[in-house]
Amino acid sequence: MITRRHLLAGIAASAVMPVFPVAAGATALPEVTAFRQPGCGCCEVWVERMKAAGFSATMADDEALGDRRAKLGVPADLGGCHLALVDGYVIEGHVPPADIIRLLEAKLDALGLSVPGMPAGSPGMETGGTGEPYEVVLMGRDGSRSVYARY
Repeated sequence: MITRRHLLAGIAASAVMPVFPVAAGATALPEVTAFRQPGCGCCEVWVERMKAAGFSATMADDEALGDRRAKLGVPADLGGCHLALVDGYVIEGHVPPADIIRLLEAKLDALGLSVPGMPAGSPGMETGGTGEPYEVVLMGRDGSRSVYARY
């Protein structure tokens, strides 16, 4: 039996509870842990793009970034500006957040994604102009690779 006291307590409690719109079946995005050569500014901009997409992200300097890449199995020619770890995947360079989300949803058996180099127009490398064409490469655990997206 609901008494007036219970009803008023429920109304008071709901008034102070935060309201968050949650889509049916929505889940929180995983933590992004990124590493860069010390002082690289475009890497910080990429982290901001990740945060804007809903990720929680941190960036740390790593003077031995090449060694970290090699230990993780990233081919040297697929190296980018920075490296990130996201839910068991390696994300190399300026990969768009939407492609990372798509990879996470697909749960592919892969090493991760790469945008080799630092192409103008990729997330964190926006120049105000049109940018240049670039590809997002899906890196297989077996060393295979395929084009995941084109921009």
